[in-house]
This record gives sequence, structure tokens and C-alpha cells, in this order.
Amino acid sequence: MEIDFRKTKFAALAASIKQCPEADMPEVVLSGRSNVGKSSLINALADNKKLARVSQTPGKTRAVVFFEVDGKLRIADLPGYGYAKVSKEKKAEFSSLADSYFTSGREFDLVLHLMDIRRDPSKEDVAMLEYMNSNSIRYFVVFTKADKFSKEGMRRRVEELKDIYNFDENADVFAVSSDKKLGIQELREAIAQVLF
Repeated sequence: MEIDFRKTKFAALAASIKQCPEADMPEVVLSGRSNVGKSSLINALADNKKLARVSQTPGKTRAVVFFEVDGKLRIADLPGYGYAKVSKEKKAEFSSLADSYFTSGREFDLVLHLMDIRRDPSKEDVAMLEYMNSNSIRYFVVFTKADKFSKEGMRRRVEELKDIYNFDENADVFAVSSDKKLGIQELREAIAQVLF
């Protein structure tokens, strides 16, 4: 099925699982550290720089933000983890919202787990991958900020990170740059293929 990602619009904001819209269409969940580039990726997929707010302050997204794509699928942008400038209580609150998203029984179809290709694994990334592997959750690994490497350097870096991270052997791995639109079309096509 063809999906026009340019027809993406803001759909809802949920500060708790109860506030989430009904799971009445295929859903793609974005997870990853704060400032890994989730908002930038949504904007790149939608080809609309103003759709998702790109914050200069990591950890600004404190709720699940939903976007509807072409009336055919929903993207759920979870709060990032690893906030630098919030209290421990707030950190626990945001983290528990993301955790409960996965443990609430809510149905979703695919997780895009974003990681900055320049950084070494965080314990949260490793824990998230282990959780998805052990619960048979379908996910794509999406390395962001890939324009910081040459093509060959990027290929080597992805291989290196595959060895460090415990990816599911069937996991699809993408390297993207939201700024340069690198890998964005391939990611769109892969999402459509998995969901429809």
C-alpha cells in the first residue's frame, strides 16, 4: 500500500496511557534518548520542518506525541530517556510513561529505536534492545546523524555497533540523516512494507 508521508499531521498529546487515542490503525513507536533526533526524523519523514517541534533543550517532550500519516497509520513519539536537566522525580515520571507504553497491553506494530551513530551505547539503549528481543517486539534500529560519516566510514561504524549492541538478527538497521534526507526514503518504504 502506498503511504504519502507528506500527509502527516499532529493528532494528539497524551500525558498518560489513558489519554492515548484508541489503537484503531497501525502504529509505529519512536523510542530513544532525548536529543537523538526523534522530532527531526518525524519532520524528515513528513518533509515538513515545522510539524514536530525540535527542541534545543533535551527532554522537553514530556508526553507521548501522536501524528497521523495519510489517514493510514499513527506515529507515537515517546518521551526520550537520559534527560540532563530535570529532577529525579520528573525523570522517573517520563521514564514510567515510556515504560508503561510497552507494558500496558496497548497494541502497536513496529518500534523505531533511534540511536546517535556517533555515540557509544547507553545502558538504556542496551536495556531497550534486550527488552524488545525478549518480548519478540518488531523493531528497526535507526542510527541518526549519519551525515557525520563518509559512506565507507558509516558502513564500518554500523558494523562496529552491530557487534556492540545485541540486535535481533532479523532487525532491520538504517542509517539516516534528517538534515540531508539521507536514508529517509528507504525508511519510509520499509515502514510501509512492514505495516501493509
